[in-house]
Amino acid sequence: MIYEIIIAILIGLDQLSKYFALNYLKDMGSIPIIQSIFHLTYVENRGAAFGMFQNNQIIFIIVASIASIFGLYYLHKKNMHIVGKVGILLIISGAIGNLIDRVRLGFVVDYFDFRIIWEYVFNVADVFVVVGTVLLCIYILFFEDKEMVK
Repeated sequence: MIYEIIIAILIGLDQLSKYFALNYLKDMGSIPIIQSIFHLTYVENRGAAFGMFQNNQIIFIIVASIASIFGLYYLHKKNMHIVGKVGILLIISGAIGNLIDRVRLGFVVDYFDFRIIWEYVFNVADVFVVVGTVLLCIYILFFEDKEMVK
């Protein structure tokens, strides 16, 4: 049950940030935090990460649902290092956070706009998925085989 509580808290953080973006940033469009480097920019993303595969909501809903169910099953059934568990928790939280937007709004609310790095706008759920994926890769590369030997 602890995994589900952590996931709910992370989803809550994501949804709260999107609530503020949707209700306060939408009308402003973009707010420069550090001019030409970092802005808060309201974007309605109807695609996947970084706006790819626009207008395929049903595919994203199915993939996020399957990944979340599989991730929860894996967390409860497999004994694994904390790095792997945190990675899965973050991926599930991000997937469900964006899934809620897709089902409720028909798009994902994005708002972090690091213009100095790239042209894509993203959100907290996207950060969860990316950091979670990196942690899961670290787990697979450095910890999984050691646990199998035990």
